[in-house]
Amino acid sequence: MSALAKNYNRRKIAFKRGKGSFLYSTNGKKYLDFIQGIAVNSLGHSNPYLINKMKNQAQKVWHVSNAFIIPEGERLAKRLTQKTFADYVIFQNSGAEATEAAIKVARRYFYSIGKKNKNRIICIKNSFHGRTIATINASGSKKMTEGFGPKVAGFDHFNFGDHKQLKKMIKKNTAAIMVETILGEGGIKVIPDWCLKDLRKLCNQKKILLILDEVQCGVGRTGKFFAFEYSKVKPDIVPIAKGIGGGFPLGAVLMTKKVASGMVPGTHGSTFAGNPLAMSVGNAVMDQIFKKGFLKNVNTKSKYFHKELNKIKNNYPKLIKEIRGKGLLIGIKLYFDQTKFIKTLEKNNLLTIRAAENVIRVLPPLNVKKAEINLALKIIKKVCEEYK
Repeated sequence: MSALAKNYNRRKIAFKRGKGSFLYSTNGKKYLDFIQGIAVNSLGHSNPYLINKMKNQAQKVWHVSNAFIIPEGERLAKRLTQKTFADYVIFQNSGAEATEAAIKVARRYFYSIGKKNKNRIICIKNSFHGRTIATINASGSKKMTEGFGPKVAGFDHFNFGDHKQLKKMIKKNTAAIMVETILGEGGIKVIPDWCLKDLRKLCNQKKILLILDEVQCGVGRTGKFFAFEYSKVKPDIVPIAKGIGGGFPLGAVLMTKKVASGMVPGTHGSTFAGNPLAMSVGNAVMDQIFKKGFLKNVNTKSKYFHKELNKIKNNYPKLIKEIRGKGLLIGIKLYFDQTKFIKTLEKNNLLTIRAAENVIRVLPPLNVKKAEINLALKIIKKVCEEYK
């Protein structure tokens, strides 16, 4: 009997090793892993380049306090700011920490300029920003907040796509609008580029901040480093995690110089955040993602994957309602509950995971091979045929 608490509904599979796009179970089965830790293993399992960089750093120093300069973190922060909209970075250990820190940065900015009551954050109802007390309240999901009262104040929620409702919610005490550029847990729902542009324009008009949560969709998953880059908008704050660590716990909050001005010594900290080991892995991931042709290759493979999935959808119109997503953040929306379908894919050695709205999430590593995509397509077709 497991001594672990029952807060996860774990599948009855354990793995002894992984390599690239594949996982090998303790009972001898080989699975094509298109979950990858839920978009975490951006470069697949046991990536040799990451292992080498981590091993080299582990033989030097693992952890020092943020009371000291950490050269590996200085390097990663500089690279992130050189490649993105941001001027400053605060490192964290996870996506939830990064999102919570983003909320703090937004509120602290207005506090620092004398607007102490400007602290409310507007979010999409039933979105996902993490599992801390603050972030579950930011997500606006009854299921996530039930039993964790009292409710954390300071968050307002609008329905996905309802711009009129959003505009009515903006008051004098509103500090920011925070949305996922692509809703992950919420069903792989892409916010259109025109909508992101309108959000930026609205924030400018109301003199509030725009926070784009790219924890799941960022770090190359859509074929650009950030999903919002397609819209050419410039946010004020962006929390990231998952893919930036390639499987190692790492998150970050990226921000402009303006909003960073409120973060003075003592305003935020984290014991393990920015440790040399995590920073070495983050730098190694950056080495690979910004290698010439890498993101172009993500685009090429993802376009092929989407095209072939849409062919399957057209062949099974009573099963698949829609192929969603962008890049290698893909959702297959069914006309019915997806639980049995996911289990059948698993029986055929393809691992996928659920999202809201009957969506099956498909999250291969960014360096997935075309042959592996074809194998996944073959399995999906086979399962569709069984349901026909």
